[in-house]
Amino acid sequence: MAQSQLVWAFVVFAAVMLITPGPNNVMLLSSGLTYGFRRTLPHIAGVSIGFAFMVGAVGIGFGAVILAYPTLQTLLKYAGAGYLIYLAWVIAFSGPARPEVGGKGGPMSFWGAAMFQWINVKGWIIVIGTVTAYAAMAQFPWNIAAQTAISLVLGALSAMAWAASGTALRPLLASERLVRVFNVAMALLLLASLYPVFAEA
Repeated sequence: MAQSQLVWAFVVFAAVMLITPGPNNVMLLSSGLTYGFRRTLPHIAGVSIGFAFMVGAVGIGFGAVILAYPTLQTLLKYAGAGYLIYLAWVIAFSGPARPEVGGKGGPMSFWGAAMFQWINVKGWIIVIGTVTAYAAMAQFPWNIAAQTAISLVLGALSAMAWAASGTALRPLLASERLVRVFNVAMALLLLASLYPVFAEA
């Protein structure tokens, strides 16, 4: 396959993998509904930049360190599962944001979202597929630079779309009860995303 064809194949692969439901997108949807698009911007930036950084880091060799130590892989896998269970609990019991109630709760921070990428099972699947299947799109290190840049752009577009979708639902889910029902559904989807983790156990 020609290099230009590989680039376009990677664009399609990354777009499909990033836009389909997963832990990041479920949390962004819920955050957009609960806190609105503007307050979710740090979460969007953390997901987009954090994931792109992960692609670059794994591409230049950091991923080989993790893959060389099965114990570390297991630790990351179950740490991610534990954190997702915690996030599902937080989302399930969060209602509409109330500006008059200060200091309680809030959307995920930039650093929290960025660091979450390293324990996100779906993220690891995308990254490993990215740096292995599409390495021939250019010579090293330009292939990694291209993969990182494309992942950043597509990741940002996907994250903004999911957060905006949640924000668009706010007028439709005006009552606290409806928001809670929606968030419980999102929490259950997050828990369902853990199936690959425990299926491999």
